[in-house]
Order: sequence, then C-alpha cells, then structure tokens
Amino acid sequence: MKTKTLTQDGIENSAHGKKNIVTGRVQDALGAVAGDPGLQLKGKLKQAQGNVQDAVGKIERKIERELDRDS
Repeated sequence: MKTKTLTQDGIENSAHGKKNIVTGRVQDALGAVAGDPGLQLKGKLKQAQGNVQDAVGKIERKIERELDRDS
C-alpha cells in the first residue's frame, strides 16, 4: 500500500476546506434570507472549519517543498 505524500494530503485538505467555505457561505446566506440565526451560525462555523482545513493543506504542501529542497 502506497502512502500519500504531504503534498497529496495538502491538496486534499485544501480542496475539502474550499468546499466547506463555499458550503458555509451558502448556509450563512440562506440563514440570512430565511431569518434563521442558527443556520447562519452553522454557515459561519463551516466557513471557519474550511479556512482551517485550507491553511493546514497549504502548510503540508510547504513542508514537503522545504523537505524536498533540503534533501
């Protein structure tokens, strides 16, 4: 079984993060239109989760680039 590289993990984390950001924006907007503060909050939390996931993905890719450069 082949293990994934940090770059591959990073790309996946960033992609999932961006998806969560978009999903969160939609939930936030729907909550605003519907007057549902709970849905808005869920959307804001989903966006925050996505931002963290995307940042982790960027860090993973940067670490791999640095490791490759040093070897």
